[in-house]
Amino acid sequence: MGSCLSGERKNRKIVYSEIASTSHNDAVCTRKSSKMKITRRGCPADDATREMSLHRVPGRMFLNGSTDNATLFTRQGKKGVNQDAMIVWENFGSKEDATFCGVFDGHGPFGHMVAKKVRDSLPLKLSAQWELDATRENGQTEARCRVSPPTLINKDSEISHCDLARQDGYNDMYVNLKESFLKAFKVMDKELKLHPHIDCFTSGTTSVALVKQGRDLIIGNVGDSRAVLGTRDKSNSLIAVQLTVDLKPNLPREAERIRLCKGRIFALQSEPQIFRVWLPNSDCPGLAMARAFGDFCLKDFGLIAVPDVSYYHLTEKDEFVVLATDGVWDVLSNEEVVATVASVPRSSAARNLVDSATRAWRCKYPAAKVDDCAVVCLFLNSSETATAIPKEQEFTEEMETKLS
Repeated sequence: MGSCLSGERKNRKIVYSEIASTSHNDAVCTRKSSKMKITRRGCPADDATREMSLHRVPGRMFLNGSTDNATLFTRQGKKGVNQDAMIVWENFGSKEDATFCGVFDGHGPFGHMVAKKVRDSLPLKLSAQWELDATRENGQTEARCRVSPPTLINKDSEISHCDLARQDGYNDMYVNLKESFLKAFKVMDKELKLHPHIDCFTSGTTSVALVKQGRDLIIGNVGDSRAVLGTRDKSNSLIAVQLTVDLKPNLPREAERIRLCKGRIFALQSEPQIFRVWLPNSDCPGLAMARAFGDFCLKDFGLIAVPDVSYYHLTEKDEFVVLATDGVWDVLSNEEVVATVASVPRSSAARNLVDSATRAWRCKYPAAKVDDCAVVCLFLNSSETATAIPKEQEFTEEMETKLS
């Protein structure tokens, strides 16, 4: 419930955007100047041109709508501009059986700009890196040594490392794509740091992104957005399997890294369930996640943009994957999300899920402002074999929410 929080100093609230323009002498660790130099090469008009070119790419969807195999929907909450973004890219990397999906939850003064930038640029960087890594000589032992064994997620919601010797069928793809995820995320974060007109010092975004190729699923996660699988158990009952870990500051592995880097982790008395990351000597910015793109005020104090990469081998029992920002997970359980998606036609699944989350916010937290929500539902079986799910041939651009 809230990605970042302003601190207090001398009984005065520090507005989050002030951090980027306050001097070190005022006991807030910030950059020396908040003014950004805008060069002609990186001007907003150039970015707008590139963005329009991206929007015309076949199979790339970022607005509310659906296809035969996916549906996506976002709605602005009550906190201001919608800082969530989403994407479905079919035939990803010019591969007919590959799909890229992602949701991005921005935060901070320019979080909406960061989320959109990552939505537009990360898939391009991943595709380019994937193609580069795939051209390397097959059976390269150096890559196998550098990359840890695939993180497999089993149906009991536990995570374990499998023996590479038993994974000959998808070894190479996992190794290549994991390398590609790691490099693409690193380059993306570096680009944000050098961006000429998006100030990412106290703004950032989460990202949970996946690539599905055939029956292989690779997921890269930064932050506390989440991916959940709807699948059938041995008794053919529909169950939820969480595919990612919410990378919160109080997770032991995350907390250890942050504290070794002199960052502080604690929860406020007014919200004891939400642990946040704070600067060493100032009660700001109060980031409610341990990993994120951007937020460079905390990058020296334990915050990282390295993705947690995992692998899942799909079976015939797996029906759909749901990616959603924390506006959904804060109020709905994994089981509620899977049941909601399964109860409606696939073309309206994402919108119905956002509707359910909005109602849950008003019921559970009547005094709180409803958070932005973004949902992507990727269906794993063809509509011909799915029951009670109609086809929708064209992507519909519902402009109910205008992404800015």
